[in-house]
Amino acid sequence: MDKLDGLIAQGLENGDKQILERTRELGYFQQALGLFSGRNGWINWIIILLQALIFFVAIWSGWHFFQATEMLSALKWGLSSATLLLMAGTLKFTLTPVMQANRIIRELKRVELMLVRKGD
Repeated sequence: MDKLDGLIAQGLENGDKQILERTRELGYFQQALGLFSGRNGWINWIIILLQALIFFVAIWSGWHFFQATEMLSALKWGLSSATLLLMAGTLKFTLTPVMQANRIIRELKRVELMLVRKGD
């Protein structure tokens, strides 16, 4: 795909190259940080804060699990810790599809800009 992108970049005029540069693909961390802005940014902030809170409670439960001397107490803390860790991971993974959707929308806007530019 990089070779195809290179051929497209060679064939474009200067104005088109500016559009191509403005709509270039963002890196992973830029995409991840972009989740916290825009119309749904506040929801993503709530999700990540809730995920962090659940993760820290899971670590706290895990600490109690390893400190427990009785089997019933260890079972209580261990199951709680494992369940909370799974919940924290699931919440974190809910943001990945949003990143992919944003990436596809960005590419569609890029193609749309190129088509409008060619129509002029």
